[in-house]
Amino acid sequence: QVQLVESGGGLVQAGGSLILSCAASGSSFSINGMGWYRQAPGKQRELVATITSGGRTNYADAVKGRFTISRDNAKNTVVYLQMNSLKPEDTAVYYCYLDRIVVPGRTYDYWGQGTQVTVSS
Repeated sequence: QVQLVESGGGLVQAGGSLILSCAASGSSFSINGMGWYRQAPGKQRELVATITSGGRTNYADAVKGRFTISRDNAKNTVVYLQMNSLKPEDTAVYYCYLDRIVVPGRTYDYWGQGTQVTVSS
């Protein structure tokens, strides 16, 4: 099993910054990738940013240039999401996820409990 623990959410004014962190723990596992999704009230969960085991990153258009996903170099089971120039529309519950390699060619996703980010105007 894999457990994901997120931290760093909170209330911030528009234009401000927050950094989210997600730490994975559990028995030995291989990671295909990790990342962040978010879900605003009344909306579907959407991708924010991902990072592969090889370090390749991908961002939603809405956050490009403002958010940066990174990984702890010493612990590749910890990822961060630096969020700058926050907007009220960034308000959502942010979920960390981990894509675990079960067997070659097959993966399984784990999700964190979510952390609330609220941006006031």
